[in-house]
Amino acid sequence: MITLKKIQPTDRLKRAVATLSGTDLDVCLQCKKCSSGCAVAGLTQVRPAEVMRRLHLDAGNALLAADLVWTCVSCETCSARCPMGIDVAAVMDALRKLALERGAPKPVGNVPLFNRAFLKTVRMFGRSYELGMIAAYKLGTGKLMNDTEKFPAMLMKGKIALLPPRGGDRKTVERIFQNVKKGPQA
Repeated sequence: MITLKKIQPTDRLKRAVATLSGTDLDVCLQCKKCSSGCAVAGLTQVRPAEVMRRLHLDAGNALLAADLVWTCVSCETCSARCPMGIDVAAVMDALRKLALERGAPKPVGNVPLFNRAFLKTVRMFGRSYELGMIAAYKLGTGKLMNDTEKFPAMLMKGKIALLPPRGGDRKTVERIFQNVKKGPQA
């Protein structure tokens, strides 16, 4: 059951999310197919359908602190299941961006740290570099020795590489990062 508190809209979060995501939020039918297919819905207090409903009602900035905004793995199952073609994953990306811009309360856990570590390696190498990402993440958490016993087996099975990947088009990736920084093009 979705419970909403009556909140006066303050800064039109709905409009900002619609602009950033390029999605028409008003077409949501509340069929909840996005929630039923969500890989992390069972781990969060807020489900994708509730996020969409809160946005539809323009229920204020409290949504920026929702756990789903940071737990979403962008698998796009929600977007694929939506009968109205709403890109729910893009909505989650827009909410994450707005949460950072507006200084929303940080979520419990290390999801934002993991996201930053991943994006940093993509920006540096043009692709994901797992070893670099793991190193940045572990430095950020301060738990350098956790799970190190798994490293030799992963290395022997070819699941992780010592050297960064070659062949990533760094110029194209850098252009993507710059375009994202600028925001949507009119």
